[in-house]
Amino acid sequence: MASDFSGRIGTTYKDSEPDWPSPASSGDTPNVVLIFLDDTGFANLGCYGSTIDTPNMDALAENGLRYSNFHVTPLCSPSRASLLTGRNHHAVGISTITGFGDSGYPNQRGKISRNAATLAEMLSDEGFVTFALGKWHLNPPTDDSAAGPFDEWPLQRGFNRFYGFLPGATDQFYPQLTHDNHPVPTPRIPEEGYHLTEDLVDHAIEYVNDLKSVRPDTPFFMYFAPGAMHFPHQAPKAYIEKYRGRFDEGWDVLRERYFQQQIELGVIPEGTCLPPNNPGVEPWETLTQNQKNFVCRLQETWAGFLEHTDAQIGRLMDHLRAIDQLDNTIVVLTADNGTSQGGGPFGVMNAGHGRRNATNDGRTVGEKRGNPPREEDFDAIQEKLDDIGGPFSNSDIPWGWAQVGNTPLRWYKQDTHGGGVRVPMIVHYPPAIKDTGGVRNQFHYVTDVAPTILEMLNVEPQAQYRGYEQMPIAGTSLAYSFAEDGPTRKPIQHFEMMGNRGLWKDGWKAVTRHEFNDDYDDDEWELYHLDEDFSESNNLAAIEPDRLKEMIELWWKEAERHGVLPMDDRPGGREPKGQSGARSYRYFPPIGHISNKQSPAVAARKWTLSADVQIQADTEGVIYSQGSFMNGFSLFIQDGALYIAHTVRGDATVCRAPSPLPTGRISVGIAFEPNTDNTGLFTLMAEGQTIASVEIADTTSMTSMRGTDIGHDWDSPITNVYQAPFRFTGVIHSVDMRVE
Repeated sequence: MASDFSGRIGTTYKDSEPDWPSPASSGDTPNVVLIFLDDTGFANLGCYGSTIDTPNMDALAENGLRYSNFHVTPLCSPSRASLLTGRNHHAVGISTITGFGDSGYPNQRGKISRNAATLAEMLSDEGFVTFALGKWHLNPPTDDSAAGPFDEWPLQRGFNRFYGFLPGATDQFYPQLTHDNHPVPTPRIPEEGYHLTEDLVDHAIEYVNDLKSVRPDTPFFMYFAPGAMHFPHQAPKAYIEKYRGRFDEGWDVLRERYFQQQIELGVIPEGTCLPPNNPGVEPWETLTQNQKNFVCRLQETWAGFLEHTDAQIGRLMDHLRAIDQLDNTIVVLTADNGTSQGGGPFGVMNAGHGRRNATNDGRTVGEKRGNPPREEDFDAIQEKLDDIGGPFSNSDIPWGWAQVGNTPLRWYKQDTHGGGVRVPMIVHYPPAIKDTGGVRNQFHYVTDVAPTILEMLNVEPQAQYRGYEQMPIAGTSLAYSFAEDGPTRKPIQHFEMMGNRGLWKDGWKAVTRHEFNDDYDDDEWELYHLDEDFSESNNLAAIEPDRLKEMIELWWKEAERHGVLPMDDRPGGREPKGQSGARSYRYFPPIGHISNKQSPAVAARKWTLSADVQIQADTEGVIYSQGSFMNGFSLFIQDGALYIAHTVRGDATVCRAPSPLPTGRISVGIAFEPNTDNTGLFTLMAEGQTIASVEIADTTSMTSMRGTDIGHDWDSPITNVYQAPFRFTGVIHSVDMRVE
């Protein structure tokens, strides 16, 4: 007999007493929508001082509360882990992004510890239906394909439904989509009006309707995490064109304008200092006209992307209002870190590719300070300005505009100074908030969101979930702040990211920036009285050495207590090295999309590809594609001939074999031979014989190609010689690849 049965079992139901379990939640339990923006600094929303139009997020603030002293970790995966668990990111095994792998230590396993249940796991046990939409970035990237393992995917961490993308970023027009536990193609192409954020909201509305139409009294928990505002910055053209000329005055003028609006709005106090430009941000008047043209177009695209995201959030809120659920829904909107410094001093057309330098072991250090992206040719790029923000760009903004987005704070994403860790946060829940439009100044941190939601739902966390003993929730509920602005109840908070460190306590903050491989004892610490110095402008380290020493010592104690140790400032590549010898791959279609981490590692190596195909005279289509329009290659048949197309940073090389292929069951393929000067040679093969070859001038970007498809090109098309997905109309029996 079940231990929780309190009735009586007789011989038949006539001499027995039934007992029914109480429902886990009542009909008046509120829903929860947790909106988590990406790379969106403190000043970027209209209600935080921006000149970018964000009317829907502003409306949430007008009818709710804005927080001026809310903090997160400086990077995405750690902030997401802390948001969803209420624990510090090192303690749950995500000291940095999951893409850096398993360091071999508990603080960086690249996945959330099972001893730290997610909000979805906790609320599922309370009768909630749970939805995740958008960016996940909480499982090792080697597990992103349909081969799994799936144990750290959303559905295995408490969510009932998922639609979005697993890696840290994706193309907004050609996203690498996952639906529940399997990859899926995009439902439409950009020419048909497709954009990822709209698709996410379509599914969010569908999920809510599926639930409320059948079980109207059942509450839901929705984690909505769009790709905005991470690069690539892409939006429908009308949103971008709206901002033409709006930033022509330059980042110095716009930063001052944001600053003045923040004071007027009350999100920063009177007397706040606007610090000088961050090192590397050039005065606007020193830029050439072509440089200004380029960087303004990047910021116009950024602004259009944000307003488009705001419109989609508004569409979701409007739907909740239409079905009488908005006022019965706790809405929390915030961001994972400050605006990014990844675009370098002048921004890039195609972000994440072609970095100028590498470490001595050959790993490109894209995020290392002092190693910005390759500088564009500002004269040549003028011909491509209209491409920025569209399906064939992968742009990122320069430091100057990133600094504007973090106004009035110093530094950026990755840093533990304010520009990296202080972000906007809005709470909207009319039944609990009477001071609508108010600003709250209490210090709080990303770990505080989960305990706030649990308190508002009157949920007591359990000692065990799924059979795992649970570590204590570290966060401090901020629900008390709904009533009034007063002293914070947060006692202390540490920060750490790849050696950058900080500690907040009693209104004071000690902070230091760390360079890769430097001795930690040589780092220069700064000291700020945040209660009187919002922007961290007045360094009191020399005036208050004893206080600084005490806070540094306290940082080390907190680091030990919360699993920060051992310190690790490596920017990537933390997993054990794999086999360095040859590796063979064999694929049998039909097969789902293969993620980039599970695709053949073809960078700067010799390799061969052989496909066993059955074709007729009119057969056409892609046999094998790896990568995208940014960087990739495709083997395909068109007009009876075999082709190879290779693209690097959007520039394509296409080679066509001069003679038609024989029909029937044949073998076709490619041989690739790299040269020591980063050039290489593609050779087309048919029935074991060379039929064509082509030299390529740049193989360096083969390290950053997206995933693989067999029988079609589902990603942003590698070449415009065909119209994607350009499905293969013959039969592919198998594809074999050997990488030397």
